[in-house]
Amino acid sequence: MEQGESARLTVDRSRCEGYGMCEQAAPGLVHLDENDELVIDVAEVAPGQKPLAEAAVHACPVAALRISASPVRS
Repeated sequence: MEQGESARLTVDRSRCEGYGMCEQAAPGLVHLDENDELVIDVAEVAPGQKPLAEAAVHACPVAALRISASPVRS
């Protein structure tokens, strides 16, 4: 993925255990709801938000988050 390219943040719900470390790393991108289910607030991550998204991915102890290149829109 290139530096200026937008990205998509996704969660593998079968892996997520609701620890909330991703929320602490990137509170503007994700949060836990009242049932400790992860909610992705910004699925389409802007280039300036990539460091936060990457921090959230790396903070997850069960590797439930993933960041990938967004599909090109025509």
